[in-house]
Amino acid sequence: MRERKECCTSIFFTLAVGAVVCLAPSTAIADDKTPPLATMVDQTFIADFDGSEQKYVELTPYGFAADVPVSVLIALHGHGSDRWQFATQKRDECRATRDVAAAHGMLMVSPDYRAKTSWMGPAAEADLLQIIRMLRNRFQVKCVIVSGGSMGGTSALTFAALHPEQVDGVVALNGTANHVEYERFQDAISKSFGGSKQEVPEEYRRRSAEFFPDRFTMPVAATTGGRDESVPPESVQRLVELLGKRDAKVLGIHRPEMGHSTHYDDTKQAFEFVIAACQAAGE
Repeated sequence: MRERKECCTSIFFTLAVGAVVCLAPSTAIADDKTPPLATMVDQTFIADFDGSEQKYVELTPYGFAADVPVSVLIALHGHGSDRWQFATQKRDECRATRDVAAAHGMLMVSPDYRAKTSWMGPAAEADLLQIIRMLRNRFQVKCVIVSGGSMGGTSALTFAALHPEQVDGVVALNGTANHVEYERFQDAISKSFGGSKQEVPEEYRRRSAEFFPDRFTMPVAATTGGRDESVPPESVQRLVELLGKRDAKVLGIHRPEMGHSTHYDDTKQAFEFVIAACQAAGE
C-alpha cells in the first residue's frame, strides 16, 4: 500500500460537483455477498445491416421476469476477445461488471459487435442499434447503460456520441476518445471504418467522442491508467475535463500507477456512479 500523500497524485475527479478527491489504490476483492446472475443464454439474430448471423450473450438476474421493467447493462469486449469476455472472464473489470448487474437486478448483454477487432465501425454500430431495439421490443427497458473495456470502452464512447438518444449512461474502462490521434491497431480499425485515416478522415473524426462533448447529456464514468501504452489516457482525460466544464454528470478515475487495466473497486465505483445518476434522473 502506498503512503497517503502519494495517493493524492492519483486524481479521482468528481467533476459533476466540481470536487477532487484522492483515494488509496483499490483492492481487487469481489463482494462475496453479491448474488451471481441466474442465466446465461447465447442469442443469435440476423443483422439488418447485411443479413449475416450475429450473436450476443444475455445474462439475467435472479428473480427476473420479462413483464417487469428492467434496466440493461451492455458490456462491449476488448480487442482480440469476443462476447464471452465480460460474460465469463475472471479479470477485475469483467467480474465487477457482472457483480454490479446482479446487485442491481439488471439484464446484462454482451455482444460480439461484429468482430474481435471491430472498434465500433458502421456494421458494429448498426448491430448494437438493432440489439437495443430488439431488447426494447422484448422487455420493458428502463435505462440502457453502454460500457466496455479497452476497445470496448472506446466503442461505448463512440456509440454514445453517435446515438445519445439511445443511451442513458456510459462506463468506459481504459478506452480512447480520439481516433484521429490514436495510432495502435490501425490495420483492424481501417478495416472496420472502411479505410485509413487518409482515405476516410471524417469517419475517424465522427467516431471520436472527444469532438462531441455536447452529445454527452447522459452520466459518464471513465477510468484511465497513467502507464497505459496500449490505449493512452490523455484523450479520455480531456473529454472528462470538457464534460466537467459543461456541468455534466461525469466521473473520471485516473490511476497514475496503473497500466491497461482497471481494478475491481474502481470498475464498481464507475458503474455505481452512473447507475445512481440514471436512477435519480428517472425519479
